Amino acid sequence: MLSARDRRDGLPAEGAAAGLQGFAVDKTFLSSLKGILLETELALTFVIFICFTASISAYMAAALLEFFITLAFLFLYATQYYLRFDRLNWPCLDFLRCVSAIIIFLVVSFAAVTSRDGAAIAAFVFGIILVSVFAYDAFKIYRTEMAPRTTQGEDQQVQCPHFTQEETSPVTGNDFCSCDRAGTRT
Repeated sequence: MLSARDRRDGLPAEGAAAGLQGFAVDKTFLSSLKGILLETELALTFVIFICFTASISAYMAAALLEFFITLAFLFLYATQYYLRFDRLNWPCLDFLRCVSAIIIFLVVSFAAVTSRDGAAIAAFVFGIILVSVFAYDAFKIYRTEMAPRTTQGEDQQVQCPHFTQEETSPVTGNDFCSCDRAGTRT
């Protein structure tokens, strides 16, 4: 068993670079569908934050909060650091993040457009675009991660023979197989 001094001093091979290897960015995730969706959500949230800062500063807190939440999810997925927290249901958390952002941005966007300021109208337009991106992300999360992975038979449920765990990973963002009732690929 290592003492506190042994853990603090570490081995000579360990250094600052070895300690940061857990935070290496997975470039394939950033170019995957899920990575592009998170990057788009982050950029649009920042644009809406700037628009709210220029017009109605009372609504900028919602955009800033969602910006930091999306940034945290992008960081956790891109570094695959979320794998260390295996007791959390990450697809469910990501789905709830999207649904809450849809509700918040719908309310804030429609409230901001009543001021008839130029930047508020721009925030409304970007807010509606962002709501559609969040809705698509929530749909993809539900379809690939949370929906039942079985096809309905007449009396029994049959496991899809084409389903693999790699196809539904949040890193790849791919869909699972869409088989018909007979189990043949459509």
